Amino acid sequence: MTKTQRQHRISELIDREVISTAAQIVARLNAEGIAATQATVTRDLQELGTVKVRDEHGTRRIVVGTASLSNPAPLDHLRRMMGEWVVSVESSGHLVVVRTPPGCAHVVASALDRSSLEGVLGSVAGDDTILVIASEDRGGENLAREFRSLAGIDDLTALTKGIGHG
Repeated sequence: MTKTQRQHRISELIDREVISTAAQIVARLNAEGIAATQATVTRDLQELGTVKVRDEHGTRRIVVGTASLSNPAPLDHLRRMMGEWVVSVESSGHLVVVRTPPGCAHVVASALDRSSLEGVLGSVAGDDTILVIASEDRGGENLAREFRSLAGIDDLTALTKGIGHG
C-alpha cells in the first residue's frame, strides 16, 4: 500500500468513526491487514492537517482541520444543486450517468461527494457528465431513482427540457 493510499484510508476512518488517538488508527489499519507503525500514522495525521477537537457530544476526536463535525453538504444542498443543474439521470447495472449542462458536472459531483449519500461508492465528473458507482446493496436503478427525485425530474421532465437520448 502506498503512502497516499494509507492516508486516504486514514481519512476515511476519521471521517466515519470517532477516533481519538494514532494508536486506535494503527489498530484499525492492522485489523485490515495494513501494516503501519504509530510513528508513521502520526506523520500521516500531521500531513493530513488533522486536529483533535471535542465534538457536539463532548467526545475528543481527530478530524481533518478543514472538516466540519456536521455533514458538510446536507441533503438539502445536494437537492438544490441537482435541482438546478441535473437534466437527466440513467442507470445500467450499478452505474448511474448524471447529465448536466456543459461545464456544470463538477458542481453537482462535488455536492454529491460531500453529501456522503448512502450507497454511493464514488463518482467521476467530466464536463457535462457524472459517472456514479452504486454499492451492491443499493443498485444503480434505485440510486438513479433517488437522484431523479432529488433533481425534481422524471422522464417526461427531461424530454420537455429537450434532453433526448440517442
